[in-house]
Amino acid sequence: MASSSLFQSPPLSLKPQNPASRHPPTKPHFATTIKCVSTSTPPPSSSSEHPHHNIRDEARRHNTTHSHHFSARYVPFNADPSSAAAAESYSLDEIVYRSNSGGLLDVQHDMAALKNYDGKYWRDLFDSRVGKTTWPYGSGVWSKKEWVLPEIDSDDIVSAFEGNSNLFWAERYGKQILAMNDLWVKHCGISHTGSFKDLGMTVLVSQVNRLRKMNRPVVGVGCASTGDTSAALSAYCAAAGIPSIVFLPANRISGSAVDSRSHSGAADYLANSLNSLRLEGQKTAAIEILQQFDWEVPDWVIVPGGNLGNIYAFYKGFHMCKELGLVDRIPRLVCAQAANANPLYLHYKSGWDQEFKPVKANTTFASAIQIGDPVSIDRAVYALKKSNGIVEEATEQELMDAMAQADSTGMFICPHTGVALAALIKLRNQGIIGTNDRTVVVSTAHGLKFTQSKIDYHSNDIKDLACKYANPPVQVKADFGSVMDVLKKYLLSKAPKN
Repeated sequence: MASSSLFQSPPLSLKPQNPASRHPPTKPHFATTIKCVSTSTPPPSSSSEHPHHNIRDEARRHNTTHSHHFSARYVPFNADPSSAAAAESYSLDEIVYRSNSGGLLDVQHDMAALKNYDGKYWRDLFDSRVGKTTWPYGSGVWSKKEWVLPEIDSDDIVSAFEGNSNLFWAERYGKQILAMNDLWVKHCGISHTGSFKDLGMTVLVSQVNRLRKMNRPVVGVGCASTGDTSAALSAYCAAAGIPSIVFLPANRISGSAVDSRSHSGAADYLANSLNSLRLEGQKTAAIEILQQFDWEVPDWVIVPGGNLGNIYAFYKGFHMCKELGLVDRIPRLVCAQAANANPLYLHYKSGWDQEFKPVKANTTFASAIQIGDPVSIDRAVYALKKSNGIVEEATEQELMDAMAQADSTGMFICPHTGVALAALIKLRNQGIIGTNDRTVVVSTAHGLKFTQSKIDYHSNDIKDLACKYANPPVQVKADFGSVMDVLKKYLLSKAPKN
C-alpha cells in the first residue's frame, strides 16, 4: 500500500443516466439528478479551433446541466431534536453565523439525497477526478463538490487547485523514534499559502463570489488574524477580485468587536473560525486520507488543535464517508494541544463532566494554536466523544524536540506538527497506540514559515530550552586540513557501532 495510489485512479466514463433504483448499478455513472461537468479529460483541441479557451471555458463548453436534489443548509449545531432549534435552518445564501440562541451553526447536507448513490459510486466518482485539470475538479476540495457546496455553479468557484496534498510515509521516524511500522504524515501545509486554511478558504470565498454575483450586499470579506487565516483569505480574495480586510491589532484580537448576526445593509462577510463554511473544505482532507489509502481506514488520526474547528472537520469528513457507505468505520481521533494553550486538554482530563473553562493562553512556538478560549469547543468535544477520541498536550520542550527529531529524518515540519508528534510519542509510551497501528499525523502548516525557530533551536539560542537535538553549525578555519579534520570527526561519530 502506498500513498501514490491517489494519483493512479482508473479512467471512468461518466455519462448522464437515469438511476434505476435507490442503489444504482456498480458501474459509476452520472444520474439526471446531478448537476455535473464531465470528469473525463476532453480531447485536445487545436489552437485555431478554440484560440481563447482556458480550463474554465472548457468546463462551460462541456457542461451538462441537470436538475438535481443535492442541497445543504445552515442548522444550529447539535440541536436537541425536541427543541425549537431543531426546526431552525437557513439557506447558505443567507449571511448568518450564529443560531437564534447564539450558538454555533453547522452545514447540514441532504443525506437522503446523497444516499441514493452507493459507496462504490462515490468512491469511483471521487477517484476519477484526481490528477485532472478539469475545472473545478482538479482541486482536492472541489473534487468532492457534491459533499461541499452542492448548489454552487462551477463558474463561481474560486480555486487554486488546493488539496491533493502529500501523504508521507514517515518510515525512518516511525521505526527509529517510535518503533512503528505504519506512521504517515498528511502534509496539509504543502498548499497554496502554506497552510491547511486554504482548504476552507476556497469554499468561503467561492460562496462570497456567488453572493456578490447574486447582488447580495457583501462589499468584502474580513477576518482578525495575524497568520495563516489572513494569508489564505487575502490570496483567494485577490484571485477573485474581492476586497479583503485583515485586522491586525497590536496586542490581542477581540471577537466581541464583531456583530455576528447582522442581516441588513452592506456588510463585510466574516471569515474567522465562527464561519462554518470553512469546515466544509477542511473536512475533505479526511476524505482524501481515505482515498490515498485506497479507502482503507487508519486506526488513528492526530490533529493539532487551537480554535478546534479542524478536529470537528476531520470527524465530519470521516463520518460522512461511513454514513454514505464508502467505509465501514471511522478512525479514533486525537487532538494535540500545546501545554501553554490547553483548555481542551484540561476539559478532557476532567472527564468532560465539569463546565468548560477558558484559560489564558501563554506564548508557544505553535503560534497558530495559541488560543485559550476556542470558538469550536462544542464541536471538538462532540467529535472526540463520537470517535472515542483522546486529547494530549505537549510542552515547549517536547514540541520543539519532536520537530527537530522529525526534521533529522527527512521531514520539514512546523511547530504545530511538533505538538502532534509529541502527543504521539506520549501515546506510544503509554501503550495506547500500538507498533502496527496505522497512524496519520496531520501537518497543518509548512515548515518554511518557521525557519527562525528552527535556527534558534539548532543554535541553542532559546531561553530555558535544552535543545537536546540541536545540530549547530561548526566554525572551521579556511584551510583544507582543518575542514578535513572536522569532517572526519563528524563522519566517525555517525559510523555504525559494532
